[in-house]
Amino acid sequence: MTVWLWRRSRRPALTLLGITLLLYLSMTGLVSDRLIGRLERAYEQPATVKGDVIVILGAGATSGTPDLNGEGNLLGPAANRLLTGLRLHRLTGLPILFSGGQVFKDSGNEADIAVRQLQALGVPADQTLAENRSLNTEQNAVYTAEQLNEHGWRHPILVTSAFHMARAMTEFRNAGLDPLAFPTDYTVSRETRFQAGKLVPSPNDMSKTGIAIKEYAGWLAAKLH
Repeated sequence: MTVWLWRRSRRPALTLLGITLLLYLSMTGLVSDRLIGRLERAYEQPATVKGDVIVILGAGATSGTPDLNGEGNLLGPAANRLLTGLRLHRLTGLPILFSGGQVFKDSGNEADIAVRQLQALGVPADQTLAENRSLNTEQNAVYTAEQLNEHGWRHPILVTSAFHMARAMTEFRNAGLDPLAFPTDYTVSRETRFQAGKLVPSPNDMSKTGIAIKEYAGWLAAKLH
């Protein structure tokens, strides 16, 4: 197609070639690692953890799937966030609020599943809270702020995936809170080296590029809010 266009008109051929090149690059680790890696380095894990509550943001859940003590499971990123929040709870003794609702009709309610799993892992019922209405990061912040205000909490330790932290921090500040960022669920190593395999397109790298673009756009929208 490009050769045929080149013979007829060079401008459309160059346009098509450019689009093809961009699509190819977006599906390689060479590009996806750099895009998402920059997001993951926006906030570092703090050396000292101080706050009045641990807030974990959801990232998807299934419904009806078997679990050890019920039905419904968190998706991988959400489970990684929950594990980090649990470790912080054991370190600090602070209560945990998990934020996330039922995003789709056939998905699980994230906060309800997370609270059940946290309690099964030994967190006392009076130390777990569920914000189970939110469908996106902005609502995570707004609805969480409502619950924290009821308890007089203003300084949450915010746990979410490292690539999501910049947008989440902006939304929580927009909601009037003063969060401490505690990123987790990293997808890119800190020391990356070029290798030929990173020039091979893959569905995983295409997904990471899509996630990065979504996060950059969401962060900008939150900044302009």
